Amino acid sequence: MASLPYLPFARPTLDEDTIAGVVEVLRSGWITTGPQVQKFEAALSAYLGGRPVRVLNSATAALEVALQLCGIGPGDEVITPSQTFFAAPNMIAKVGATPVFVDVELASRNLDLDAVEWAITPRTKAIMPTHFAGLPVAMDRLYEIAGRHRLRVIEDAALAIGSSWRGQRIGSFGDLTVFSFHPNKNMTTIEGGALVLSDEAEVREVEKLRFHGITRLPDGTRDVAFPGGKFNLPDVNARIGLSQLARLEEFNTRRREFVADYFQLLQTDPPCLLPHPGYTGDEAGHSWNMFAPLLPLEQMSIDRKQFRAALEARGIGTGISYEAAHLTTLFRRYGYCEGELPNTEQIARETVTLPLFPTMSGADVERVCTAVSEVLLEAKI
Repeated sequence: MASLPYLPFARPTLDEDTIAGVVEVLRSGWITTGPQVQKFEAALSAYLGGRPVRVLNSATAALEVALQLCGIGPGDEVITPSQTFFAAPNMIAKVGATPVFVDVELASRNLDLDAVEWAITPRTKAIMPTHFAGLPVAMDRLYEIAGRHRLRVIEDAALAIGSSWRGQRIGSFGDLTVFSFHPNKNMTTIEGGALVLSDEAEVREVEKLRFHGITRLPDGTRDVAFPGGKFNLPDVNARIGLSQLARLEEFNTRRREFVADYFQLLQTDPPCLLPHPGYTGDEAGHSWNMFAPLLPLEQMSIDRKQFRAALEARGIGTGISYEAAHLTTLFRRYGYCEGELPNTEQIARETVTLPLFPTMSGADVERVCTAVSEVLLEAKI
């Protein structure tokens, strides 16, 4: 086992065409936001059925800009899951609004939409769902609730580029959608994100919000009417994104193949709770950014940290997706405490992210499953 190469839980797929493309950009003399960004935005828009798209230097920036675009600030509430990466609730708090955490379904790890309905108050201005691991939230009901209560929807689709709902790509319909292009996502720009918009008026606002709040006047001078940030994406990153987008469907197909292997081979004693396999009849709608079973900790003589260390000793990397945001130091200040979101808290205790990326092999999946089975069997109470 020690002679086998280290297997991380995520790895970007960067080919020679991508590397050559970056070299071309570097030699062009134009490396910040420019023609490659315009091409990338156009390609993303075409991929999403023609909806306008603007790219930023991270999905976190895109979430912040989306909240600003919706006019959300102090006194407002945004409903969101605690079972998500910290970026979403952090940005809600950063703009001065209050994140209202609701629980998730244990199987899907997506927002419990019954809980969303109960959480709506006169101060609620938006719902910010996370499409966990690439599995879409139940979109029909989500937008029915939002429409009935006249709420904006900011979809945190950081994990869901290439996912679809009933044949429609996430981001090709709905309200605002945010994608991430971090190296552990299904496609990467090294760092970067995208915000999918509804109309050209929103595009113009985002262009100001992502670059200092600058408006160009007819005489060629500039004006600033509000304090915008600096969230523009460089051309170097955009060139990587163009190559990645061209191969996205290939990447996602490979992910689905390895996930099928995981479901077949990961038979452990004691058993793990495996991820949601995708909606019946629409399994291809799940883009599988990660494969994260829940450990049977109550039947184990070791804790999660020891389990991960045992896999690390076998040359296999793992992750945690995710901690419970409402129990962090920041959000305890809002009054949250243990026991309020039981499914979220169970997931936070038991989740472990196993290796999944396009350039791994079926043998790698088998290696992971064997190692997990061995460790759990040795630790069985």
